[in-house]
Amino acid sequence: MQYERPSSLKDAIGLLAKAKGNAFVLAGGSDLLARMKSGHVEPDLVVDIKSVKGLGEIRKTASGFAIGAAVPCAAMGESTALKKAWPGVVEAANLIGCKQVQGRCTIAGNLCNASPAADSVPALVAAGAKAVIAGPGKKRTIAVEKVVTAPGRTSLGKGEIVVAITLDKRPSRSGDAYLRFIPRTEMDIAVVSAGVNLTLDQKGRVKSARVALGAVAPTVLLVKPAAKAIIGTKLDEAALEKLVQACSVACRPIDDKRGTVDFRKKVSGVLAKRAARIAYKRAGGK
Repeated sequence: MQYERPSSLKDAIGLLAKAKGNAFVLAGGSDLLARMKSGHVEPDLVVDIKSVKGLGEIRKTASGFAIGAAVPCAAMGESTALKKAWPGVVEAANLIGCKQVQGRCTIAGNLCNASPAADSVPALVAAGAKAVIAGPGKKRTIAVEKVVTAPGRTSLGKGEIVVAITLDKRPSRSGDAYLRFIPRTEMDIAVVSAGVNLTLDQKGRVKSARVALGAVAPTVLLVKPAAKAIIGTKLDEAALEKLVQACSVACRPIDDKRGTVDFRKKVSGVLAKRAARIAYKRAGGK
């Protein structure tokens, strides 16, 4: 196995583009190293991007935030500005693994690992986050939900790297939240998860919303009917019940030792309802 730690993005892309065999990007390594140790992957090349300038930074801009691909989740939790603007996203990132893992893992890695149960992804999808991708051609920016195409698979081409995750500037009277169900109190992956992001009008009614579910389908689901169910309302019980039903209908889960199909369908709506209430309160709703 060949290990490289380039100092420029150009060199990193060049190494991946010219690689023969299995090439992998190493950001935090919390997923990749575990998969290597278990024998699930055998890389011919590992490109460590932690020394690439700018990829380890959280940048606040006029349009929002850019979170570099090598920024550990722990650093997101230490960013006062990011936590204030996008608390649901930060909470999701800070649920990955344990404290030691959070010092290494990244949301870009969590996304590109392409697990249906990834914690940060439903929160990012609900937030309308985008992935900035650099490769042998031009840079391109796509919605986070378009990165993962199936369990363990992404839409990235040869030589392409997710260099940053961007979040728009938070509109006034808006809030987001993320919740998951796990059998244990920590150090586990989601059996079901839900992220909700919404904005209110001046009368406290939901003006816009996004609802995302994790671990209930091959990829994270953006459930537009669930968002539609609460738009124009003040989250009354009737609206929330429609949200619950829309989430349950959208699910395409599997039966496994961690949860049944029926359980996951039911819990998806419960979590989305609770997350919507938290987001609504954070947006200033009463």
